[in-house]
Amino acid sequence: MAAERTGLVLMGGGARVAYQVGVLSGIAAIQRDILPHRKAVPFQIVCGTSAGAINAAALAVHAEDFQLGTTRLAAVWRQFHAGQVFRADSLGVARTGARWLSALAIGWALRRSPRALLDWTPLTGMLRESIRLDRLPEMFANGTLCALSVTALSYSSGKHVTFYQSAAPIQPWKRSLRLARAVPLTVDHLLASSSIPFLFPAVPLELDGAQEYFGDGSMRQIAPLSPPIHLGATRILVIGAAHAQYGLDSSGERIAGYPSLAQIGGQALASVFIDGLSGDLERLQHINRVLHHLPEAERAASGWREIETLVISPSQRIEPIAARHLSQLPRATRALLGAIGADTARGAAFASYLLFESGYTQELMALGEADAMAQRDAIERWLMVDGDGRPLARDPAQGVPQATSAVAAGDGAA
Repeated sequence: MAAERTGLVLMGGGARVAYQVGVLSGIAAIQRDILPHRKAVPFQIVCGTSAGAINAAALAVHAEDFQLGTTRLAAVWRQFHAGQVFRADSLGVARTGARWLSALAIGWALRRSPRALLDWTPLTGMLRESIRLDRLPEMFANGTLCALSVTALSYSSGKHVTFYQSAAPIQPWKRSLRLARAVPLTVDHLLASSSIPFLFPAVPLELDGAQEYFGDGSMRQIAPLSPPIHLGATRILVIGAAHAQYGLDSSGERIAGYPSLAQIGGQALASVFIDGLSGDLERLQHINRVLHHLPEAERAASGWREIETLVISPSQRIEPIAARHLSQLPRATRALLGAIGADTARGAAFASYLLFESGYTQELMALGEADAMAQRDAIERWLMVDGDGRPLARDPAQGVPQATSAVAAGDGAA
């Protein structure tokens, strides 16, 4: 039997990905309860996109100690404020705002347009200090991690690129308008993957010997489950950042009047961050069902395999949570967002991606931990297997969890 490798996929969503940290903390607590002697992260393959790429990297560099990794990650998100991500002070906001106003008024004379609405110098400094990607070779060597990947979109060529670093050589893959490249991952790859269009600047990265400019990897991400499968995952846990039932994080209620720029922007960002996952899961479920009914010989000859998935996403809508915390944003940032209507409940969907404030992130983390505990039985079944997929023994008083069926979803097309 092939080695059982569990993949973790962390989707994008700006400040919303604080929810992922809560889920990971919940999983760490469950692992501590049922497998007190296991310290390593239970995900041998970690893949992240957008702000999820930052969480993924922070987890991967501490793969030898899951509790330590989640504790450090939670400590950062629990004390977050906007000034750690972008210039939220009056001077910083005024400076970027002035550039945009000048471009709109006399851009024809300046012959130069602003690069982004926000100055994210604080985030670049924090990542370079806190995420030690030079520890990845150590994690590969001790066997706790097999691969880490982050995904970004090239503005220069339109290609959707997954950059990965792995313990053993893995053949890069190529599909229509998307490809993968093995590289030593850097903070610039994390920044490129998490650069929300218009809000944050494009990041230059080298691709096949040429420099291209990259932005948020959630754009055009039609197959978010493809990277972990190509990297060798046989099971995949996906942690999203949007309410599963409502898809675009909308209650379905009609809002009267002409939409504000924030309403339009909120729906646009929701499409960027959400649509790819649901479509990919539906496609993979269909492939799994087909494979499930093939004779074993034909299935083996096809080279495809069933992939079990578990998806954890917010059980509550994010918009109302964000609306409760809009007042926590720095005054200058609120004024900037107010210009497009993002400082009210109607524009909370847009603001929810930029609300890097502790009250908001703590509430999302609490929701994530509660949602993980609500799926404790499913998570336990995932944790209680060895490298060959066999159930692990534990305290006889607790019993051994039943084996799971592999009928959830798979990425045969990858």
